[in-house]
Amino acid sequence: MAIRATVARFPIDGDAREASGIPWGITLTPFAAADEEGNPPAEGAAGHLLPRCENCWGYLSTECELDQWSWTCALCGALNGFTSEASEKYVNGSRDDGSGSPEMRSSFVDLEMNEEGSDGMEARPVYVAAVDLSSSEEFLELTKSALLAALEALLPGSLFGLLTFSHKIGIYDVQGPIPVVKNIFIHPDSDGELPINLEDAMPLLSFLAPVEICKDRIAAALETLKPTTSWERTTAAGQGIDGVLLGGRGFGVAMDALITYLSSEYGNTFALARVFAFLSGPPDYGAGQLDTRRYGEQYASKGEDADLALLPEQTPFYRSLAATAVQAGVCVDIFAVTNEYTDLASLKFLSINSGGSLFLYANTDDSTLPQDMYRMLSRPYAFNCVLRLRTSTDFKTGHSYGHFFPDPKYENVQHIICCDSFATYAYDFDFTGNEGFSSRHMEGAVIQMAFQYTVVVPQGGQSNAGANSADKSKYITKRRLRIRTIRYLAAASVKEIYQGVDPEVVLSILVHKVILASLEQGVREGRMLIHDWLVILTAQYNELFRNVHVDVSFSECPQLQPLPRLVFALMRNPLLRFHEEGVHPDYRIYLQCLFSALEPSSLNRAIYPMLTSYSTPDKQAYPRHSLSRAALITSGSPIFFLDAFTNLIVYYSSTADSSLPFPPPHDCLLRRTINWLKKERSITPKLTFIRGGQDDASIFENYLIEEQDVNGTGLPGAASAMGFVSFLDEITREVVDYRST
Repeated sequence: MAIRATVARFPIDGDAREASGIPWGITLTPFAAADEEGNPPAEGAAGHLLPRCENCWGYLSTECELDQWSWTCALCGALNGFTSEASEKYVNGSRDDGSGSPEMRSSFVDLEMNEEGSDGMEARPVYVAAVDLSSSEEFLELTKSALLAALEALLPGSLFGLLTFSHKIGIYDVQGPIPVVKNIFIHPDSDGELPINLEDAMPLLSFLAPVEICKDRIAAALETLKPTTSWERTTAAGQGIDGVLLGGRGFGVAMDALITYLSSEYGNTFALARVFAFLSGPPDYGAGQLDTRRYGEQYASKGEDADLALLPEQTPFYRSLAATAVQAGVCVDIFAVTNEYTDLASLKFLSINSGGSLFLYANTDDSTLPQDMYRMLSRPYAFNCVLRLRTSTDFKTGHSYGHFFPDPKYENVQHIICCDSFATYAYDFDFTGNEGFSSRHMEGAVIQMAFQYTVVVPQGGQSNAGANSADKSKYITKRRLRIRTIRYLAAASVKEIYQGVDPEVVLSILVHKVILASLEQGVREGRMLIHDWLVILTAQYNELFRNVHVDVSFSECPQLQPLPRLVFALMRNPLLRFHEEGVHPDYRIYLQCLFSALEPSSLNRAIYPMLTSYSTPDKQAYPRHSLSRAALITSGSPIFFLDAFTNLIVYYSSTADSSLPFPPPHDCLLRRTINWLKKERSITPKLTFIRGGQDDASIFENYLIEEQDVNGTGLPGAASAMGFVSFLDEITREVVDYRST
């Protein structure tokens, strides 16, 4: 559980918070194996017996004061009594040598919950692939490769089902000697009803096949997948002229039927079922079909904002379907492989609201879909998670951000259907009163994060190498409670706030705010929000340091110096570029979903890439350069490596010595760095090698954003980062205007 705050010391009151101009909040990665400093939790049992405050329901922690028969809550200050058993455990049982209970040894604990009914249920991991047959041969070959990679990553004992959809739904029984498929046709005017339920067509336990026994048969079934023809689809739809396809992708009906199908065994055969939905275009048939004509409309001629018009969902169908999926214990991951408008603004809710992820690949040629599938299934995940942030009484949470849904009854309680070790969430804070922390300056502020979750583990425990094959295929659920309690001191001044700023976390909070503003009021409003924030921050900083001339580079505060570049880069990112600049609305939605789940360091890399140089593939020259051609020229290095999170680019300059090996050898320093970065990523970055003067270098040059102005037009022939300099000049002028008003 990694928790990072925007500032090391919290503002002492509302006036200090306003005067600093820095967002006040935290980011949280609850299922991370260690905290932000790399320390693992202290593990223990009987989490359901951990004493809780009778006033605020906070948990006993190392920040609480203990007496023989009572303890004082670190959050609200209430006095709570100990039972004789608790007193013996937490007071008399405390040991200076660290051998006492984990909750008294560490502020970060992970405890098993042994509450009746909380764990011990036998459950098998269940995975279902839903494959779009209204597609191309290339799409299906890529999907087959991804599913074969997935089969290699699945644990013994997992159950796997294969479903296809087009103008009909196909469900496969692969447990016999040859695959058997049952097809159910979808009526084009159907509101979701099928002529026959999937359960009646094939019992669910015939559909879900044990992977360790049927892996070869599943692979054989995948080889039988073929695209439906235009004639088949248009005939079924009763549409089409001369065989021209006008519809046939019944995704909504298929997902609705599949979720209902799986729900019958929820809590019996499985505790969580993961559905992998592979889409090659927009749903255009039956219930849940989407009208993609809105993408081609001429908004400018109507005086409308295209970015605002294309960001909202056009139907609540998929949001409602996600709620049904949650009730059925189903998590949906969507893999869209298409460059046509698919309206991910509507589809995204089925994935992110059910605890899944949204992936977008522009084409099949260089897609990393198979690697992403294997990577996603190889890492651990928790499910049925409940997240609760508590604070001391002086302050409270404001907004919460991330792919979770709030509890309908309890404030500051979020539910997460499926959570892996990368999933990150954010909160911002506000004071409950005017005094802030001034009355208890030396005590500071306390936050406590409680994360209750379930994992599926082998029945014989994590290490059951000696168990027989039958035992290795058996799994049970374990309910656990992870708690982290942190005390933050209050800053004595605004300058002290500035000294503890974490620019990566500040960027995370700002990106969440910008995404929210864009969805509600359009991209233009999101751009204005981030731009105005930097103007106000710069003005307040210069006021504090009493600068006669505007210092836009924050020369007296190193912690603030990265912020102008990060804001400039964010405004150049497709997340905030305009529709008329050629930013595809589906790509913008994909970035919104991706960025809102990244931990701060990864997000920082995605917004402002890291450019390093090498004198040889085995020797780094400079660890960091600005993103400009001037940096390339002045460094004199022959090899450059750019890390943009989703893209890794190795660029050999046109003047590089021809004796340098290209591409870099597999055993060199540069390759080892690339391999390490790929291993640490939540998604698979695309790796590209470019030889300057011979290959098309546009993908690399497009990242040299400091040579492009903030409105998106390049500066031909620029020899320095005039784009960024011009941006700073603009901020300077606006700060002068702001201070004069």
